[in-house]
Amino acid sequence: MTYRKKLIEVALPLEAINMESAREKSIRHGHPSTLHLWWARRPLAACRAVLWASLVDDPSSWPEKFPTPEAQTEERQRLFDILARIVVDTDNKGKQKQVVRGLVSWDDIKDPQVIQAAQREIARCLAWGRGEKPPTTAEAVRDYIAQYAPPAYDPFAGGGSIPLEAQRLGLEAHASDLNPVAVLINKGLIEIPPKFANLPPVNGDDRKRTRLESWHGAQGLAADVRYYGTWMREAAFNRIGDLYPPVELGNGEKATVIAWLWTRTVTCPNPACGCQMPLVRSFNLSTKKGKEAWVEYAINRETSPPQVDFVVKTEEGKPREGTVSRKGAVCLACGDSVKLDYVRSEGREKRMGAQLMAIVAEGKNGRIYLPPTKQQENIAFSAQPKWQPDTNLLGKAAVNVPLYGLKTHADLFTSRQLVALTTFSDLVGEAKDKAFQNALAVGLSDDNIALNDGGNGARAYSEAIAIYLAFALDKSADYWSNICSWHSGRDTIRNTFGRQAIPMIWDFAEANPMSDSTGNFNGAIDWVIKVIENHDNVNVAAHVFQQDAQVSHKNDDIPKIISTDPPYYDNIGYADLSDFFYVWLRRSLGSIFPDICSTLLVPKSQELVATPYRFGGSKENAKAFCETGLQKAFGRMNSIADANYPLTVYYAFKQAETDDKDNVASTGWETMLEGLMRANFSIGGTWPMRTELSNRMVGQGTNALASSILLVCRPRGENAPKTTRRQFLKEIKRDLPQALKTLQQGNIAPVDLAQASIGPGMAVYSKYSAVLESDGSQLTVRSALQLINQLLDEYLSDQEGEFDSDTRWALTWFQQYQYNPAPYGEAETLSKAKNISIEGLETGGILTAKAGKVRLLKREEFPQDWTPTKEARLPHWRLAQNLIQRLLEKGEMGAAELLSKLKQQETEVEIVRDLAYRLYNLCDRKGWSSEAIAYNSLVVSWPEITRLSSEYAAKPTQGQLFNN
Repeated sequence: MTYRKKLIEVALPLEAINMESAREKSIRHGHPSTLHLWWARRPLAACRAVLWASLVDDPSSWPEKFPTPEAQTEERQRLFDILARIVVDTDNKGKQKQVVRGLVSWDDIKDPQVIQAAQREIARCLAWGRGEKPPTTAEAVRDYIAQYAPPAYDPFAGGGSIPLEAQRLGLEAHASDLNPVAVLINKGLIEIPPKFANLPPVNGDDRKRTRLESWHGAQGLAADVRYYGTWMREAAFNRIGDLYPPVELGNGEKATVIAWLWTRTVTCPNPACGCQMPLVRSFNLSTKKGKEAWVEYAINRETSPPQVDFVVKTEEGKPREGTVSRKGAVCLACGDSVKLDYVRSEGREKRMGAQLMAIVAEGKNGRIYLPPTKQQENIAFSAQPKWQPDTNLLGKAAVNVPLYGLKTHADLFTSRQLVALTTFSDLVGEAKDKAFQNALAVGLSDDNIALNDGGNGARAYSEAIAIYLAFALDKSADYWSNICSWHSGRDTIRNTFGRQAIPMIWDFAEANPMSDSTGNFNGAIDWVIKVIENHDNVNVAAHVFQQDAQVSHKNDDIPKIISTDPPYYDNIGYADLSDFFYVWLRRSLGSIFPDICSTLLVPKSQELVATPYRFGGSKENAKAFCETGLQKAFGRMNSIADANYPLTVYYAFKQAETDDKDNVASTGWETMLEGLMRANFSIGGTWPMRTELSNRMVGQGTNALASSILLVCRPRGENAPKTTRRQFLKEIKRDLPQALKTLQQGNIAPVDLAQASIGPGMAVYSKYSAVLESDGSQLTVRSALQLINQLLDEYLSDQEGEFDSDTRWALTWFQQYQYNPAPYGEAETLSKAKNISIEGLETGGILTAKAGKVRLLKREEFPQDWTPTKEARLPHWRLAQNLIQRLLEKGEMGAAELLSKLKQQETEVEIVRDLAYRLYNLCDRKGWSSEAIAYNSLVVSWPEITRLSSEYAAKPTQGQLFNN
């Protein structure tokens, strides 16, 4: 080994990093992720931690400075304290809670001393490596990093998290992506602010109000974006304000509309009816306690065909059921049921209409819900857009809505929404021209060099402002489509992309761009401005370019530290989905970035995702394309990576494919790992980076991955040996159990355990140039993954030896019958094999035996107020099920209260968690998703449950179990 090991290759304060990464999802205003929507964006906390730990040497690399294991451990802990540490803090209500401090903390990085401390360690390692004395002052440290640290590069830059955090640490950031939307996001996030650092605004209003020398960082740029954004909104109101009239109130007053709530309609196929059938998912308007409101309907049979009229109710009562579901729809006028196929065919024939169902307005005391009026409906229908994006929806964006006739991007918007979007799009260009004239007037250079060509004069500055105005328009488009819905629980509009797809919405919400509530244009501008104002990396340069990750670039001759988050096989159709925004970005910014916006839609043929529709429906061809492309991309990374630093790769793809021999693997993982292996990388370490809040799985019942698996890689030596399958198995049988035990001790979620186990197993596989079968053929990556999964099963099965006899019986019975009844004789036979009795199992409270049948008790059948006492039998099975029962019904506090009764039996408590891992694994393999979620939730919540249980245990209670 000719390189010094970095901290990330030895140890990390993973719990603290994951805790802050999960918290970051709840941080909104000013957070860089709110500049522009991007899918599956990596948390900044994780990216910051990974980059810093990849730059800082592990103490074991300097035995002359840290000669003993104890000295190395002490130094490692010092580095951990700089990076991430968990402390107990007291909030403003006097309640204690765990918080994260250090470099990964979103709150702490606003303190210059925290960043300086982190940069000092980077400079120290650079200086030691060069045999020099480390710099001491903050300015000298920054200069030293700028001079000697390699640039950081992400070839799949996406939402820009990785290059942004590299820039924050003082490294020159390089970012590239094939997707023009991602390229523009990165330009706005990391490249533009340093170009115009410390420049005062060019608009006259702000220059009059504040001394010019008082503008720092990107504050001036933010002020100009606000000024010209406000001008755009006023100009738009003058042009199209009549399309957004106020609503008349009963007392003669008027109120500004927040949203118009529409329902789609189709003609009832009943010849005796012919009504325009409203397709309503829910009639609820507000479910807030004390403010309940809903839509009621009446059938006007005096018209032919009959007509459905809507009114708003706010008295006592409850709304009726919706009229549409996955099975079909019901006509409110005649009561006939209609199959969904008919609704779809009407949509495809462009015979699907819309009817105004209710109006939400701004009242003096909050939301006002009003019935529709014909005048409001007619004004909406009168809108005539002068342009619309008639490009087709493709791939992931075309899974659902085209079934109902929404086939183009224009179909995703009402006519009035299209008028608004085209008007604001035109105003982006007009605002740019105004900013250009103002910039010239205050003395910015009239060099006529475009921003795209590296300019920093008046023209480039006005074009930079236009980018952020276009981002605000994109944020508006996310709220100005007919895929938006009304959230009755929060009385607000849900945006288009609540998830990584474009779903069909039956009753949709149309926002008012001219209001002061959700979905208004000024609000979009505010979101963008807060990100620019918070940009504190303005002294570090960045370079962003559109680039296929497989193809070499002129910057490739500069060695770089590479960290990247490649596409997840076929999970997310980035190009397909981002067309939604690109059609508007191209219209607004095409003249500023003619090369980036040269294609009609986002480039798709080179995108490294395994999308079968691009290969005539062939999954095999899609896989081969993705595998070959990733190999080329990783090969390029290998050739340009700085040999002193590891390559770090984020990946999140669940292993969920089972062959006819019940072997589990994953084509997504196989493809990515094949790319790494063929590019001559070996895996030296893996870290599960959790990105979801601990209560998310409980609250939403999801069984999706909560973690990305970070792979830490180094180039494999040219003289790496070959080995046999037997030797490979011997080594992973030796190494994997300890690695799995460490992961469990770190409380990895069960849903992520299979993914995380790939790392230790593939670390063995990847250090060899080849692993050979007995016939001389090479053991494939897929076969290696299957072997790793088999060993994971064996490891979890071996843990059954720790469980009591009752629990081992329950596990075997559960695998066969779950909670269903089965013959008493079979239960008795199994009990004898376990040397227990059915009567004893009943005493343990885990089953019921009646009428010749035996059945495991369901969790809801356990007494809710059950408290363990000095009973003779307390099976681990029952303890686990009761803890889950409390968790689901009373949350972590309820589970903690029960756990505190067992706290003096620490070993028993940990076994209960091991049981949850085993049960999750079993349920996942059986396809029992809802049951698997329960066990996953228990483990994910375990740290907080055990912390809270300690507080309960400190308070003596009557009847406490296991009294001293």
